[in-house]
Amino acid sequence: MSESLNNPSEKAGLPPGTLIHVGKEPMVPGRITLISYNADRVEERPVQTVDDILRSRDSSAITWVHCEGLDIVAMIEAIGHHFGIHPLVLEDILNTHQRPKFEEYQDYLFIVLKTLTSDQALTVYHEQISILMFADILFTFREKQDPLFNALKLRLTNAKGRLRSLGTDYLTYAIMDTVVDQYFILSDTLEEAIEAVELKLLDRPRPQTFTTIQLLKRELVFIRKAITPLREVLAAMQRREAGLIQEKTLPYFRDVFDHTIRVIDTMDSYRDLINGMLEIYLSTVSNRMNEIMKVLTVFATIFIPLTFIVGIYGMNFEFMPELHWKWSYPILWGFFFLIPAVLLVWFRKKKWL
Repeated sequence: MSESLNNPSEKAGLPPGTLIHVGKEPMVPGRITLISYNADRVEERPVQTVDDILRSRDSSAITWVHCEGLDIVAMIEAIGHHFGIHPLVLEDILNTHQRPKFEEYQDYLFIVLKTLTSDQALTVYHEQISILMFADILFTFREKQDPLFNALKLRLTNAKGRLRSLGTDYLTYAIMDTVVDQYFILSDTLEEAIEAVELKLLDRPRPQTFTTIQLLKRELVFIRKAITPLREVLAAMQRREAGLIQEKTLPYFRDVFDHTIRVIDTMDSYRDLINGMLEIYLSTVSNRMNEIMKVLTVFATIFIPLTFIVGIYGMNFEFMPELHWKWSYPILWGFFFLIPAVLLVWFRKKKWL
């Protein structure tokens, strides 16, 4: 099958291990790039068939096969067949709604990560990155083509760099570190947005402010859902049983673990801040409404006695002596001014105004 499905629920009824892409349909056709390197050389070339990978595989070099776009289902299936990858793992690679996870097999490790980016409207977008790590070859599978790993490829051109002299476990660390670094960029963006909302709350909150707070709250839940499982992934990698991750590389994975914990703690603090801002907004709106109601109540209280007087003398009874008095009209106006003045003085004495 080569078509794409939007939601995992659309796969209902299909047998386990059915290879079909689940996610957004890519804008451009998928492509595969192969990078082969060791301490002496580094080469990069496009891949059209699995045979290109097999011919380029060299026991004296590390091979990085980078797949960008998951619509190449037949190619991914062929890779799984030639390298002995479990069908359920291939199914998870093609299903982009996976939770970050780590699975250990006899000859390889399977890791799922989520990259997170945001736009000017603070809408967060995620991308799934799947990693298959063998002893001398590493596969990465991405949903789209973008320059996320360009800096990492540039580091490979440095012959004196640590990346050129170590194995696939260090390359895996470098990929995961690049992904986690993106979380810090997103964290800075959220911090700026939260500070802007706080200033609006201190000034004069508007309905748009409430909309922004709700957006931040919703996106933060989405972010924590993508980042929090990575803590379990990195902890499981340090407890691994296979020897694919060397002891000298473990400190680097612990560093990524520390960075992940720091990001999670930051997101937790942002969650508390956003909840606090939501309460402040609701309290501010409630206080403003109370002030408005207080003013309206004062005006209503002032006009109640005036309305009472007008109501009495607006009745159509024949024998109302005050209606025939010479000074009744100016006296009535005097009451109209005197009563509000007395009430306002009394309100101020009671500190209601």
